[in-house]
Amino acid sequence: MPKTSAGLLLFRFRDHLLELFLVHPGGPFWAKKDLGAWSIPKGEYEQGEDPFAVARREFQEETGQTIDGEFRELNLVKQPGGKQVRAWAVQGDCDAERISSNTFTMEWPPKSGRQAEFPEVDRAGWFTVELAREKILKGQLGFIDQLCGMVSGE
Repeated sequence: MPKTSAGLLLFRFRDHLLELFLVHPGGPFWAKKDLGAWSIPKGEYEQGEDPFAVARREFQEETGQTIDGEFRELNLVKQPGGKQVRAWAVQGDCDAERISSNTFTMEWPPKSGRQAEFPEVDRAGWFTVELAREKILKGQLGFIDQLCGMVSGE
């Protein structure tokens, strides 16, 4: 059974431009990666869990902020590694400069026997659609396309 994740695609309009909220993964493997490394705030869920509840929880855990509004479910996307991601788009706002992420522990440096703690998300930002397309993981581009179709139809 493939791994499954759920997340929120937060968007807003600034000066009539659509902007998307993305997060950058923390930890040493992602530290020097930028283009193609960002993601919607999301997390894995197990069979039997409510994906929408997981999406909201993961947003809060990765940003320290909660979002309310009209949540619109997007179509599932499959990432190149096989993970299936479900997402909900919601219009809202949050302060990207004031995120507060949960952490994870891993052996670092490799084979050192030492454990180090890292934030799950080390930064967040608001991006125009064009820049978001460059920043986001390729496997999540479909969410941007769906959102653009959704807001242009309104």
